[in-house]
Parts: sequence; C-alpha cells; structure tokens
Amino acid sequence: MANLRFLSRLDGVAQAELVARGELSAAEVLAACAERIEAMNPLIRAIPTLDLERARQVKPPPGPLAGVPFLVKDVTPYPGLRWSLGSRLFARNFAAPATPYSQRLDEAGLVTVGKTATSEFGMLGSTETVLEGVTHNPWDLTLSASGSSGGSAAAVAAGIVPLAHANDGGGSIRIPASVCGLFGFKPSRGRCVPASPGASDFGALVYDHCISRSVRDSALLLSLTEARDGALPPVGYVREPIARRLRIATWTRTLTGEDPEPAVRRAYDEAVALCESLGHEVEPVSPPDVDGLELGDAFFLVAGALLTGVVGTVGPQRGHPVERHELEPFTWSLVEEFSRRGPGALSEARAVFARSTERYLAAVAPYDVVLTPTLADTPWRLGHLSPLVPREELLRRTARAVGYTPIHNVTGSPAMSVPLHWTDGGVPIGTHFAAAPGAEALLLGLAYQLEAARPWQNRWAPYSYPRMFDS
Repeated sequence: MANLRFLSRLDGVAQAELVARGELSAAEVLAACAERIEAMNPLIRAIPTLDLERARQVKPPPGPLAGVPFLVKDVTPYPGLRWSLGSRLFARNFAAPATPYSQRLDEAGLVTVGKTATSEFGMLGSTETVLEGVTHNPWDLTLSASGSSGGSAAAVAAGIVPLAHANDGGGSIRIPASVCGLFGFKPSRGRCVPASPGASDFGALVYDHCISRSVRDSALLLSLTEARDGALPPVGYVREPIARRLRIATWTRTLTGEDPEPAVRRAYDEAVALCESLGHEVEPVSPPDVDGLELGDAFFLVAGALLTGVVGTVGPQRGHPVERHELEPFTWSLVEEFSRRGPGALSEARAVFARSTERYLAAVAPYDVVLTPTLADTPWRLGHLSPLVPREELLRRTARAVGYTPIHNVTGSPAMSVPLHWTDGGVPIGTHFAAAPGAEALLLGLAYQLEAARPWQNRWAPYSYPRMFDS
C-alpha cells in the first residue's frame, strides 16, 4: 500500500472527495485508518470495540461521505457491534437491529469500524469506567478527555478518524470537544432522526450528532441525519459563513454561581474581542434567573429514573436481580436516590425543566446568539471526575465545572463549542455559542466565520498521529 499517512490530516469531506474521484479506494482509506488505530489506540484507549473485518466487507453506497471511516459512541446501538453503554452490566450485549440513525449513517457512505468509549450510561464528565479503564486526552495524557463522549473526542483529536458520532445530555458533545481542541455541535430538539430506541425524561435531554475537526464535516452530517418530516424546517447543508451582523449576549458566571478560572476568562475575553472584530455587537448581560443547582438535581433525578427502569427490566429478563457490584458506585447512587425520593419527584423535575426553559428563553430572546465559556475550569486530570469519587464530592465537582452547557439540553436549543484558544501550556479551551431552537443554520454560519478567522484544523495534539508519525 502506498504511504497514506497524509489522510490523517484530512477532514471527512476531503477524504470522501478522494474516493469519489477515484484517486483512492474505500479499501485504501480503511486500511490507512486501521494503521492509525493500531498506532494510537493503545496509547489513548478511545476505542473499546473494533470490527475491522466487518468493515472490510462493507461496500459503501455513493453517499456524500462514501468511504470515510467512522466510529459510534458506545451508548448508542449499531448493528453487529457490542452495545455495552460503558457498563459491566451490558459487557456482552450486542446490538442487532438497525435504527433510523444508523441507517442514515450507512446511507451517507460512512464505514463504521467500531465503538468509542463513554462513561457508564453517559452519566459523567470523564470517560473512565471500571469496564474499559480510562481514556486519555491526546493533548496531555495525564488529562481526561472528559465525557461522556470522551472516546469520540480523543479518537478525532488523535487523528484516527476525521469525525465521530457523539451525543449530548448535558454537554457531552461540547465539553469533550472543548478539552480536545475540536468542533462540537449539539442540534436542536427534534432535529435529527432517533438514534436509540425508547423514550424517557432523560432521553428527551439527549441529542445525537458528532465531534469533528472541521465545521463542514459537522454541517454535512447534520444535513444527512436531520429528520425530514419533523416539526422544524430543514437546515440542509450549510456551506458558507454568515453574512450579517449578529447581536450577541454574553456572560461569564455559570448558572451555579461560579466564576471561571483565570485562563478560561482570558479565552473568553479573546473570543469576545474576535466577535467584535468580525463586526458583531457583543453585549455583556447578567445570566438568566435559572437555578443551576436545582437544574442539576433535576437532571440526575431523571437519570436515576431511567437507570431504575434499566435495573428493573434487566433483572426479570435474566432471572435474577441486578446487584450493586454490577454498576459503578455513582450509577448505583442515582438508583438509590430515585428510590428514596420516589416517582412523584419526577413531576418536580419536570416543573424545574419547564420553569428553567421559560426563564432562559425569555432572557435571551432579544439576541441572536449567546456567548459563554464552555467550561468554568481548564481540562481536569484523570480521576477528578471518576465514578469512584464519593457521590457528594463528585456532584460538587461536576456542578463547578459544568455550569454553562446543560441548560441548552433542557431548552432544546442548538449550541456549539468552538476551539479558539490554547493556554500557554498548550491545552485547548473551547468557547461556547448557543442560539434559539431551530437556528442551526445561524450557528453553523457563525462557526464557518470563526474557523476562517482563527483556523484550528492544523493544530495537532502532541499525542496525535500527524505529530507522531507524519510530521
């Protein structure tokens, strides 16, 4: 095989164009990806499930991303691949039926080679599990790739694949994108076809899309997976920077009342200056009157309801109850807390979501976009948000770090983390932008503009394939 190491530097659109023009075959592109997995995955541990033999049998249809290697986050089913949800309870679970989302991925021509690591059931902001171990951040191996889509972010940051599936229940696309120096876009509620079976209060907070290096990869995939008969008018493939001046509201204090670290504040100040230099009107405002701690409590309560349902279903199906040791301590604590508070607490959580949505959307209604940091803290070390940390301390640490992103899951708003800043020590810090429900085109247009003004695609992590093998 010819030296195809250069492929690690190309985004998905560019790789697909090579295949479409006949300059490379899908088999050659896949072989190059297999080489990158062999070189990088033992170091960063992003891919717990791999089936290259199956992928070699795939003949991708002539879709817009035909021949591009792809990975699916392991909280989401994909036909023929293990579906563990990062949990020992499902370590031997294999997904058989296709979903509307997996069918769209296949129709796009993507070649799914495996699954990416996640926190157990996608509940925590670090990809560390008893089942799979830890996933390392390619920018610094002592740092977490965060979560719960840390495996997807690490795989893209390491140059293994140009984009990877991710989903977002409280920031799980945007937060890993921030700490891994990538573009992470969360669509509006109802924008994309369903990715997982079933419905729940927690499921209503979860949005599927991807983490990518380029804005155009994310924009193209969104156009290929959006619902065509939904309540929202279609976005289509957004290809160009926005051409009009935006009114941007901005604040720095999280909804849990925390101020960002100084390094995060510097990144935020740079982003404000950049937006102003691009001709946008940026207006500092007070954060909306939303109680972030109350919101976090409601979030984990509906998560506990979902997990209680899982435990209650699995036990009878297999003939003996789920035991404490089969789940991580934090996961089990969510089940116990929901049991203590009872099903009636769900109505309280729903009321919190409704009240928070009303207040947030009313506060930001006069503006096109909201700009904040993505995270209050710089990327954290492995272990900081481990599921083995005692429950109350883990909740406190999570509330401190993740105070900007969850509100958009509740309101159904599109939001994105854009890699605009690196610290003096070379660690990425993302900037967060959100818009009104249904306004994906506006946000993607802004993202193209920011990408052109501060290009990031050629900034590679020290522990990435291009830096280690194609420098």
